[in-house]
Amino acid sequence: MSAPVRLHVKGTVLGYQRSREAQRPNRVLVRLPQVSSKDDARFYLGKRVAYYYKAQSKKHGSKLRVVWGKVTGVHGNSGVVRARFAKNLSPDSFAQTVRVFMWPSNL
Repeated sequence: MSAPVRLHVKGTVLGYQRSREAQRPNRVLVRLPQVSSKDDARFYLGKRVAYYYKAQSKKHGSKLRVVWGKVTGVHGNSGVVRARFAKNLSPDSFAQTVRVFMWPSNL
């Protein structure tokens, strides 16, 4: 029997992309495990990102919500990527996990 295949990797939300004076809440920085260079991070460009969280009330039978986004670029030389989400992520999402899916594939 073969091992199960996971279709995503877990990343960590670092915060918004920012400068000294301003932060850009429509761009989120995400650290990915075992990605430590700009070349490694380029593999994830265009991949879909999902941020899951629990809400107070049930909607359609579940308290689970998801905000979808896309990896749009590499940030710096250490393998951190930028992502843009359909709705800006709350600051509550900082240091939380996101799922970066292995599709769409560029191969």
